[in-house]
Amino acid sequence: MEQEFSSVLLENAVSALSRLPGVGRKTALRYALHLLRREPEDAITIGNSIINLRTGIKYCRICHNISEQDICPICSSPRRDSSTVCVVESVKDVMIIENTRQYYGLYHVLGGLISPVDGVGPDMLAIESLVQRVEHGGIQEIILATGTTVEADTTNFYLFRLLSKKVSELKISQIARGVSVGNELEYTDEATLARSLIARTPFEL
Repeated sequence: MEQEFSSVLLENAVSALSRLPGVGRKTALRYALHLLRREPEDAITIGNSIINLRTGIKYCRICHNISEQDICPICSSPRRDSSTVCVVESVKDVMIIENTRQYYGLYHVLGGLISPVDGVGPDMLAIESLVQRVEHGGIQEIILATGTTVEADTTNFYLFRLLSKKVSELKISQIARGVSVGNELEYTDEATLARSLIARTPFEL
């Protein structure tokens, strides 16, 4: 049974906050009451930050990473190795790999993984734009860093078959299995991930 509040405004705030992942109504209520105890400017700052995030963030038209510009700072940096592209599942994976400070190439964010069970097919991911990048030329290596889950393996297999047909001389590698089988990159420590990137191996069927 949901708790009823004497204030409609409080109820609306709790309902909104509880939509966030991992936030139940009790936690949402604690957040809302905490904001009420703070200076009004604090709540306004938080609110404006969320609004600015939602309205100001774009997705890079090259790699699909988040950015405030049409092309993200990584893709536009002259210091990055444009001949190597690391393929990842999500924007969060880009941040995780960047934190290792062991990778200096570019990225491509798929926006998910192929999962027939969940109804996610190749056409629902940013695969066509990856193919276009490869066909455009200049890319010598694709690093598959989608994790070690069943969905990741399915996606890697699909990408390998597809990209190998497009550019025969393209090197396709995968991160070393220092990342535990069944793990997502999110749950892998930075040192292990860094070693897995450095010790990447050719992708084989």
